[in-house]
Amino acid sequence: MSGLEAVLAEAIRRDGLLPVARFIDLALNHPTFGYYRDRDPLGAQGDFVTAPELSQAFGEVIGAWLAQAWLDLGGPALYRLVELGPGRGTLLADALRATRGVPGFQPGLRLHLVETSDRLRAAQAARLAEFHVSWHGELGEVPPGPLLLVANEFFDALPAHQLVATARGWVERCVDLDAAGRLTFGLGEHRSPLGTRLPDATPGTVAEVSPARTELAYAIARRIARGGGVALVIDYGAWAEGPTGDTLQATRNHAPCDPLDAPGTADLTTHVDFGALAEAAAAGGAAVYGPVPQGTFLATLGVHLRTAKLLERATPDQQRALRAALFRLTDAGAMGELFKVLVLAHPQAPPPPGFAAPTLSPC
Repeated sequence: MSGLEAVLAEAIRRDGLLPVARFIDLALNHPTFGYYRDRDPLGAQGDFVTAPELSQAFGEVIGAWLAQAWLDLGGPALYRLVELGPGRGTLLADALRATRGVPGFQPGLRLHLVETSDRLRAAQAARLAEFHVSWHGELGEVPPGPLLLVANEFFDALPAHQLVATARGWVERCVDLDAAGRLTFGLGEHRSPLGTRLPDATPGTVAEVSPARTELAYAIARRIARGGGVALVIDYGAWAEGPTGDTLQATRNHAPCDPLDAPGTADLTTHVDFGALAEAAAAGGAAVYGPVPQGTFLATLGVHLRTAKLLERATPDQQRALRAALFRLTDAGAMGELFKVLVLAHPQAPPPPGFAAPTLSPC
């Protein structure tokens, strides 16, 4: 039994069933036993790999996108470049290297990283040593000013409630204890207020609802509407048309595992409902563009051309790795279709690079 499992079991005995959203939050962020407390989950020695770790071309084309978005905003002399959940700082390191030649872009930036892990903050400080970095526990701590924000695989780790359709309506899926004292899934006794906007469904249908995600999308949109800027959100999921189903997944050592097995030792995520994010952002005052598939977005930005340039200077082993990474990032059978790109922009700003017209306008 993991240290967190013992803590959860005691809490369930004392307080009753634990909603899935609370379970996810504790499994990832518990101050003593949480998954992100003191580990580096990325890379071959970790549990998963994100796009920036696959190829420098990913961060470099994102850097070009950010520079063009900054120019489209009028090239503000002072602005906040923010990344939510920056991992090891790889994406920004590649992006900033690619933008050195853009006049005014780097002198005006103030770099802000929203990160709670001390270990990852140390890795970010090393990777971004040539820049002055300010760290924050949440977006609300970032000072006012025009915003260029990146959130790559951040929203998927925010807690989501799971609701199950029953004869008495939508009820919360929870974590309980079985007869042997092991963690198991169960159902709450009462109808959940989170299900009031959901349509009736066949009993057993699962829907995921994440106030944490929609509240953050709304907050980002409010900042952009008031102070100007643009936000780039990249994550896996879809524009849900009705209940999402059960997308809760756990990953340990690059392989799926039982979410209830040794909580605190595996990464937990659920798919992002981009429709819910878009509606929240529009309510917050932003124009919403997309989502579009990641493969389409990266191709529009020239990731194939950038990879071709990298191949010219690469060793045979590096060439194989670059081609494999390009396939994984862009192919519909890999990350290219599952991952989506959503952009939030000031409603008076021109369409961001790669987009022609908003999907939703401010409410």
